[in-house]
Amino acid sequence: MVASSQITPGMVLSIGDNLFRVESTVKVTVTKGAPFIKMKLKNLKTNSKVEKNFKPSQAVKEVSYVEKELEFLYMEGKDYMFLDVEELQQILVPSDVVGGRMNFLKEGVQLTARVYGDAILALELPQFLELMVVKTEGEDSGKVPVSNATKTAILETGAKVEVPPFIETGDIIKVDTSSAEYIQRV
Repeated sequence: MVASSQITPGMVLSIGDNLFRVESTVKVTVTKGAPFIKMKLKNLKTNSKVEKNFKPSQAVKEVSYVEKELEFLYMEGKDYMFLDVEELQQILVPSDVVGGRMNFLKEGVQLTARVYGDAILALELPQFLELMVVKTEGEDSGKVPVSNATKTAILETGAKVEVPPFIETGDIIKVDTSSAEYIQRV
């Protein structure tokens, strides 16, 4: 059990018979009445999102999970096939668990999975990845972007990232996966 004031995004909680991943948490103070903790939670069974309020000292059951290293192999229909690096087993991960991280997945990328029983609760990409630019804004028409501050680049994984104007097709760039921001040319 953990006090609701100590809960941070990414934690997994057991409320009733359901497991919820904490998407965000905010402490709300009001002029009249006691402060409370407002959380946005994602139900891991139904993928629905709910908001719940807790008293700051209210105890909530945190689910303990195991972390495993997985390596992305390929798409399997709408889902993703990974290799458990330690046990050398293939694991099929539903697309809703992968979510927006799919924009940075390419063969061989290793990431950390949070596993509870047989279910994968969350995936965590490395903070930085080096990816190749396959196309930049204005490349087809020969037009230079109106603003010379940045232009849009499409990476080998399909992700779109704002890059400086000197970045060209074929360049390898370092990207921050948490914010989808360009860091540097490699």
